Amino acid sequence: MITSKQRAYLTGLANSLDPIVQVGMQGVTPEVVKSTEEAFNTHELIKGAVQKNVLEDVRACAETLAERSRSELVTVIGRKFILYKPFRENRVIILPQKKG
Repeated sequence: MITSKQRAYLTGLANSLDPIVQVGMQGVTPEVVKSTEEAFNTHELIKGAVQKNVLEDVRACAETLAERSRSELVTVIGRKFILYKPFRENRVIILPQKKG
């Protein structure tokens, strides 16, 4: 679970990213999950988008995708979302520390 400070930090890092995962009319399909998992092989932070013709709620799509890809949903803004999954070794993104 990431803190609000960490969430804000990750959101700032994701501002310059282009969406690399697209959720289409079929919703969160196994193919979308697979492409997301493949993206996490080379990225710790990815931005995705839900197309306009998707009837399902954007947040619901993003939460489902995060759950199925075992990643953390950072935020949803409009039809875009940000997912975070740190590398097991050699992390690139160092999050601000939790207090306590």
